[in-house]
This record gives sequence, structure tokens and C-alpha cells, in this order.
Amino acid sequence: MDYNWLSLAMFVVALVLLSAGYPVAFTLSGVALLFSMLPTAISWVDPEILVDPNLLAMPQEIFATMLSNTLLAIPYFIFMGAMLEKSGLAEKLLETIGILFGPIRGGLALAVVFVGALLAATTGVVAASVVAMGLISLPIMLRYNYSKELTAGVIVASGTLGQIIPPSVVLVVLGDQLGVPVGDLFLGALIPGLMIAGMFALHIIIVAIFKPEAAPALPLSVREIQGKELALRVIKVLIPPLTLIFLVLGSIFWGIATPTEAGALGALGAILLAWANGEFSLKRLFEVSESTLRITSMVMLILIGSRAFSLVFIGLGGNILVSDALQNLPGGELSFLIVSMLTVFLLGFFIDFFQIAFIVVPIFRPIAQSLGMDLLWYGILLGVNLQTSFLTPPFGFALFYLRGVAPPEIKTSDIYRGAIPFIVLQLIVLVILVQFPEIVTFLPSLKATPTGGV
Repeated sequence: MDYNWLSLAMFVVALVLLSAGYPVAFTLSGVALLFSMLPTAISWVDPEILVDPNLLAMPQEIFATMLSNTLLAIPYFIFMGAMLEKSGLAEKLLETIGILFGPIRGGLALAVVFVGALLAATTGVVAASVVAMGLISLPIMLRYNYSKELTAGVIVASGTLGQIIPPSVVLVVLGDQLGVPVGDLFLGALIPGLMIAGMFALHIIIVAIFKPEAAPALPLSVREIQGKELALRVIKVLIPPLTLIFLVLGSIFWGIATPTEAGALGALGAILLAWANGEFSLKRLFEVSESTLRITSMVMLILIGSRAFSLVFIGLGGNILVSDALQNLPGGELSFLIVSMLTVFLLGFFIDFFQIAFIVVPIFRPIAQSLGMDLLWYGILLGVNLQTSFLTPPFGFALFYLRGVAPPEIKTSDIYRGAIPFIVLQLIVLVILVQFPEIVTFLPSLKATPTGGV
């Protein structure tokens, strides 16, 4: 008798427990242990199912995961983002660019997009970007009569650029799960990330032209800093983050350093920037280190639990069941692409990226390989898709981040309505990337020396 259905029951139980709010790492590992013992305990199946090589190899697999050099890049990038956010450098950047773009109709909204892209390229942490821009720019935009929907929409959308613009923690995890060099993913994501930011800016310009009352220019009286003083402030605030971006991403793109080494360089660069601006102290270093430790520990515990979950899932034959179902879809590669993207999109409403990457991506990867798909291209599609799900009502995580810092006059419905145009823009970019894979593969194809996957 075929008991592969136990693997599907295992998947459903895990989703139910996650939706109920149980800790992710303990849910995954607990469900894995339960379903590894269940068949023998109730004498449903032949005990041979429990001596599957995948299950016997679990300790070695978990230890190998903990030794992964690729994942070592995660704490470095988290540290870099936390240092820039807690030292106030991100706040100064947003304020300065807001003054610079202020004379243009819709200038504040354009400044949020510009700074969102910069923060994405220096931190790669969505929560930090959304919260920082929400606290700083939201009151200013409302004070000068920006539309509530446009204000909320541009903040949550720009904050999620950290999902796709390198050096993104999302891309580091995807590279590990897909077996694709992280440096190649960073290169492949650069043009799509800039395309999304450009689409956001174009939308703001169109709104400013056809609905000028929704995106007014700042009056001259409120632009306190002008001329030489403004130029010096722009140089002081803008050049250092751009230099950091250049050093981190340039060293990866040109094969000088691996993503892990570049992440270490970025962490050191963030400390030096904070020190140069008089914002570094031992207390702040402790706060940033504690934040990095908490987030990194969460990621590693989830990864260990998900590894145990996937091994048991495979041991119960779940991979065969899913593979047969997806490979036999009418339409082949296109059908698989639609189903996998729709699955990830829907899961993004309820569980965060790490859970999706560690549970679902390992199931989809062998199927994509068997269909002859380019895993680099597929990984970027997943990244853009997840970024879209972060914005989609009613459960988009970026919406929750903004709701937590928004003033009472901003209703949840304002945030939802404001996010919808930006969701549509990201879906348009996703369709373009599906139709023209060269947009993703162009820059990696130019690389003369492989960067490696660590």
C-alpha cells in the first residue's frame, strides 16, 4: 500500500501549526520528529520506511548545514543593516534626499523610492527599511498634504526593495537552497531590482502629473538648507553609503571577494561610517550585536528545523508525490512555473520568507532542474515574487511593519489601497522577466571569473 499521503499530511500539519502562531523552528523540527516515528508507532506501514538513507543521514546533514560558508554571509549583512539603522545614518540619508527632491512635484515620494533603493543596497533588511522610512517620512509627507494612499504605498513598496536589490539576505538564502552561487544571484538581481525601483518612480511621476494635489512640491519656506550648505550635506550623507555599496557589491561582482568576505567588509564599513559620524559607542555596538545574534539564531534554528522537515518529507516519499504531480501538469515548464509561483505567492501571505525558502524551495528545485530550467533565473523570479507577497493585503508583512509605526490618521485601508498599484507594477516586472530571461542572465554571463557560492 502507498503511504506517500503521510508526507502531504505532514505538510498540512506544519502549515496549520505555523498559522496558529507556533514558533517556526520548533514546529518544523517537532512535526519532523512526530512523522518520523508515527508509522511504526501505529503499525501502519512497513518499518523499512524509517531507515531511508535521508533519515539516517539527518545528523550529518544538519552539521553540514551549520558548516555552510554561504550562510556565514547572513550575520554580516544583518549586522551592517542594523548598524546603519541604529546609528541614525539611514535617517539622515532620508532627510537629506527629501530636501534635495523637495522642489519637484512628488519629490518627497521620489526621495523615498531613491532612499529605499539605497537602504536595500546597504542593508537588505525589509523591516528596518520600512520602519525607518515610516517613522521619518510618513509625518513629513502627511504634513505637506500628500495623499494617504500614495504615502503609505510608496513607503511599504520602497521598503521591500531590500528583498531583491543585492546584497539581499533573501538572495543569500535562495543561493544556498538552490545551489546557485550567491554572487551570480546578486548580479542577476541587479537589473530587475533597478527596474522595479524605476517603475515605482514612473508611477509617482504619472500621479504627480495627473493628480497634482496627491503629490505636491515642498514650499520654498520649508526647505531650510539650500545652495552650498545643501551640496555639502548631500556629499557628506550620500557619498559614504554609495562608497560602501561600491565596495561590497563591486568586490563580489568582479570576483575579488566572495559574498561572505564582502559581507565582513560591509560590517566593518558600517562601523567606520558610524564612527566617522560620531554615532559609534560600545553601547550601540552591543545593541547591534545583540540584534544580529537574535536574527541570525532565528534563521539558523529555522534552517535546522526545515532541514529535518525536508529529510523526513523525502523519506516519506513526498518529493516523488509532488514531483510526479508537477511534472505531469499539462503545459510542462510553463505550468510548473505558474503553479510554483502561485504557491509561493499565496504562502507569502501567511509565513515569512525564511519558512518558504527552507520548506518549499527544496521541493521545487529538483523539479525545475528536471525540466531544464535555469536555476539562476528561477531564483530571481522567486525573489521578485516574494517581494510582491510582502506587499499583498491582508497579510503582507511590510504592511504590518508600517501599521506598527503609522499615526492614527492612517487607516489600515489606506495602507492596503496604497500598496495595490505597486503590487501591479511588480507583477508586470515579473511577467517581463518570465518573457525575457536575458534580463536576469545578461550580467552573470559577462562575468569572466566565477565568484563562487560562498
